[in-house]
Amino acid sequence: MEEKNEMKYLDELTERYPCLNAVKSQILEAYRILETCFEQGGKLLVAGNGGSAADSEHIVGELMKGFVKRRPVSPEFAAALKEVDEEKGTELAKKLQGGLPAIALSGHPGLSTAYLNDVDGDLVYAQQTYGYGRINDVLLGISTSGNSKNVDYAVVAAKAIGMKVIGLTGKDGGRLGKSADAAIIVPEQETYKIQELHLPIYHALCLMLEEHFFVS
Repeated sequence: MEEKNEMKYLDELTERYPCLNAVKSQILEAYRILETCFEQGGKLLVAGNGGSAADSEHIVGELMKGFVKRRPVSPEFAAALKEVDEEKGTELAKKLQGGLPAIALSGHPGLSTAYLNDVDGDLVYAQQTYGYGRINDVLLGISTSGNSKNVDYAVVAAKAIGMKVIGLTGKDGGRLGKSADAAIIVPEQETYKIQELHLPIYHALCLMLEEHFFVS
């Protein structure tokens, strides 16, 4: 059986970005929350604005398909696919990849624009959190200032459901830094510098999760 070593990615992260040693324990805390979430059959909801919305989509892309591993389907599922349709099932068994369920809340323009027009644009992420969220799920809020209003409302909804909240932010952490169960507040003040550190952090988290849940 393949030996798991998730921590190698965290160690590599802080070797490459020494300034992140200051938040290494918070990154590990966030990882443990995500590990528990997926082990319990939960999913990840990700909310951000602007560049952080792009980060939300990026994170989902790394979790829902192979990142550095191929993540083949199980022999049992491959057999089930072929039982449904031999030809198509064989093709699917070769090409489908294991995924960790994650949804970027920025990715639903029809819903978002309807809710913005009909109700309140600041509550778009909260509405989706209420609709998608379940007690074993996790909300990841990404905000360079920690004070994005729509993320803040989503955090309230998530906590009311009983979800855990991870914050990825900068500066002094803002409201998100205070309300998140695990707050990763990178040691930078300017937006673009904060975003430059967010990417290697969430890459490391995705690598750690893939190492834990999938064989090569």
